[in-house]
Amino acid sequence: MSCGLKTIEGFMEVKFVTKVREVYRCEVCGNIVEVLHAGVGELVCCGQPMKLMVEQTADTSVEKHVPFVEKKDGKVVVRVGENAKHPMEEKHYIEMIEVITNDDRILRKYLSPGDEPEAVFDVEDITMAREYCNIHGLWSKKV
Repeated sequence: MSCGLKTIEGFMEVKFVTKVREVYRCEVCGNIVEVLHAGVGELVCCGQPMKLMVEQTADTSVEKHVPFVEKKDGKVVVRVGENAKHPMEEKHYIEMIEVITNDDRILRKYLSPGDEPEAVFDVEDITMAREYCNIHGLWSKKV
């Protein structure tokens, strides 16, 4: 396993393998982790490298996943599915919705099957909204 380190003329160059806010999933047990600090090496779970969940930004299927962001009464409302709500069934649902504020805070709401696929955040301005679908992965929208 490579840590991303190499020596250049007596100096150690550090190549970060993970980046802050990246989300990884274990293909064996389903564990999901979000990177808080960039680091070297690879994330491993159940003896295997974890899979980077690439943020998707464009809907191409019948189900809608890209977060729809609306400012309302001094708050930010994030819905999954602008015109048609995302399913919230036992086997297919949105696990969480989060926003990243202009001052770099993360606000997150966890959802369960049967909940509405939306979240209201008591903040006026954000830079990004993200959501995680248990079937189709991580989705985002820059604002």
